[in-house]
Amino acid sequence: MDLSNENVIHVKKDGLEYLQFRRLLEYNNIITHAYTLGVNISFKTDAFDKTFLPPTELKKVLNNYKMICSSLGTDYNKVVKTRQEHTKNIAIVNKKINIDKPDINLEEYANIDGFITNNPNLILTTTNADCILLLLFDPVKRVIANIHSGWSGTLQEISVEAIKKMIQDYGCNPKDIICCMCPSIRKCHFEVEEDIAERFDNKFKSLEKINEIIEHNSNTNKWNIDTVLINKIILTNIGLKPENIIDSGICSVCNSNIIHSFRVEKEKLGHAIALIELK
Repeated sequence: MDLSNENVIHVKKDGLEYLQFRRLLEYNNIITHAYTLGVNISFKTDAFDKTFLPPTELKKVLNNYKMICSSLGTDYNKVVKTRQEHTKNIAIVNKKINIDKPDINLEEYANIDGFITNNPNLILTTTNADCILLLLFDPVKRVIANIHSGWSGTLQEISVEAIKKMIQDYGCNPKDIICCMCPSIRKCHFEVEEDIAERFDNKFKSLEKINEIIEHNSNTNKWNIDTVLINKIILTNIGLKPENIIDSGICSVCNSNIIHSFRVEKEKLGHAIALIELK
């Protein structure tokens, strides 16, 4: 199976599989990035980030990071990992906490769903299993961000919060920022009850294409919501150029044989890793 399309390349290397965005590969001399695929680089024990991993399970998680970083030719000791809790909280990261091992499973990153840095000695990582992961890069200011936006994060507009922090803390111009959207659940499978649909309608009813974003399915009496399109619109509204918003176009549910999906896997849930690093 090959998920390559006009925006992403499906890489098979060192026994691993991962996606890379063609647009970010244009800056391969400045940044490294990837979104992992398949079961050989996943882990079930990272499913609930707000809990600490026991030592034996943490060892498995660290090995997964070591494998993907090795394949990308970078040092996994530079990894910093959010402990995602579906907030809109974003941290500026300037340095490692652990000197000789990755910053994973740390209390300091509890309640954090995104990182921003201009430090080339850090690998920013997030994980998902249906949620949207956003890799942000300003090639002018040389600033990167890695943002986790589930449906709750989308309601809180965490993607917009990230752009605001890039502007405020690093002087970024939104017109220079490239946003790459990793595989996630798409409108075809993001089906919700009326209470959730009402929350989205109340929040985003002023957006253009709202009737396209939220659609009622009379057969199931549920609503399908396009959270990817929401993020594209609100990012454009804050100043990103439409051509700089690069969507993988890949649904995690439709491709659950190779991409982790909470809706499909349930209690057997695994997670994929998205990472980005300045060289």
